[in-house]
Amino acid sequence: MSEKRRYTFGAATGVGSLPGEDAQEAAKTAVGSFETFAFLPELPARGPGADMIGRTAGLLVEMYARVEPSGWRLGDRPGRDTRRAHAWLRQDLDALEEHTQGYQGQLKVQAVGPWTLAAALELRNGEAVLSDPGASRDLTGSLAEGLRDHLAALRRRVPGAEIVLQLDEPSLTAVLRGQVRTASGYRTHRAVDRQVVEAALREVIGVHDGPVVVHSCAPDVPFALLRRSGVAAVSFDFSLLTERDDDTIGEAVEDGMRLFAGVVPGTDAPLSDPAGSVMGVRTLWRRLGLRPGLLPEAVTITPACGLAGATPGYARKALAHCVRAATSLADNPE
Repeated sequence: MSEKRRYTFGAATGVGSLPGEDAQEAAKTAVGSFETFAFLPELPARGPGADMIGRTAGLLVEMYARVEPSGWRLGDRPGRDTRRAHAWLRQDLDALEEHTQGYQGQLKVQAVGPWTLAAALELRNGEAVLSDPGASRDLTGSLAEGLRDHLAALRRRVPGAEIVLQLDEPSLTAVLRGQVRTASGYRTHRAVDRQVVEAALREVIGVHDGPVVVHSCAPDVPFALLRRSGVAAVSFDFSLLTERDDDTIGEAVEDGMRLFAGVVPGTDAPLSDPAGSVMGVRTLWRRLGLRPGLLPEAVTITPACGLAGATPGYARKALAHCVRAATSLADNPE
């Protein structure tokens, strides 16, 4: 088993995004909701540069992006949009530092992974970076360097925390299947070879000496590929699992990979009792024939996806509900 997979995570955490534009309030919620597994919140409602693509584009080293009508596009030099992304991130880090004085638990930071970023960022000709293998390699290298710097800055600001890196890869399955559309919308980009995909993921994962989680709230998460890439855990929308995922999930868990089960709705919805929220997780465990005692150690409870589309009140309730559901799972794993 890879050393990268030998981790125990907190019982519950958030995915990343929260509603609203107040960095102080978001940091208070993201830290205060979890005693041992806080996260650096993202507030996309503030606009370009605070969205997941713009935020990560702002981390790139010697590559710059600007907003065009069609989305984020690479350019020759940093401009207003890059400066805005940097400003939003500094604001978020300042707020996080203020609310984590003396914090000793795990702290999760999110960034878009290399393949979702390559599918979303455009070259100068308007096509996705994904269309050019050389540009994709350059983007992966730039992202790796940027994340190394970002993680170092986070360690300086919150020295007592164990940093967990989350790579958001909602487009990964589409990249593997050749389902990412070209700029015209009439064709799709060619599927990327799995070995190339794994190599890029390993390069980015390798910048962090702590645990790395890959998150996708899209259907058909490639659990086996992610296990081979060396991630410590996979974060996913639990409602999208099917029984055809059983074998790969069972093998991954037995190999030491952990699961971040998104069981709480990401937008305003009635919340069931905590035990009901994790009933499906218990059912999966029995179906896989895994040891019940392993369940609380192997599973972290989260919302199904980010909470940017929720109301602030619901977002706070959803995070608190994740904690209660995780407690229910630990108290009664059978």
